[in-house]
Amino acid sequence: MSNAETKRFIINVKDLSLEKEQHVEDLLRFLTEQLPQIELSRTANEVEVIIPHSMSKRTLKLRLKKFLHQKNIKDQFRPISYRTADHEGYMIKEKKAMELSYY
Repeated sequence: MSNAETKRFIINVKDLSLEKEQHVEDLLRFLTEQLPQIELSRTANEVEVIIPHSMSKRTLKLRLKKFLHQKNIKDQFRPISYRTADHEGYMIKEKKAMELSYY
């Protein structure tokens, strides 16, 4: 795939890898099975995803949510979209739990 035909996204998996390193490896396997037309490469806590230009960013987010649901960790983590000057993508962040105490 040439540069004109592709889009590049970064998935930050820092919080997910702190929980369990196996989750990150399972995520890579899941994405390659679900979306065979993408290219993945991992460096430390970031996964670089190269997708065809015709595929939407929303498709990637839905697959991330589906993975979290299948692993039964959707109550602990969620994908958050972000954009910086040099790249855009998703962060899989830990959900903040509100604890309400009643008298």
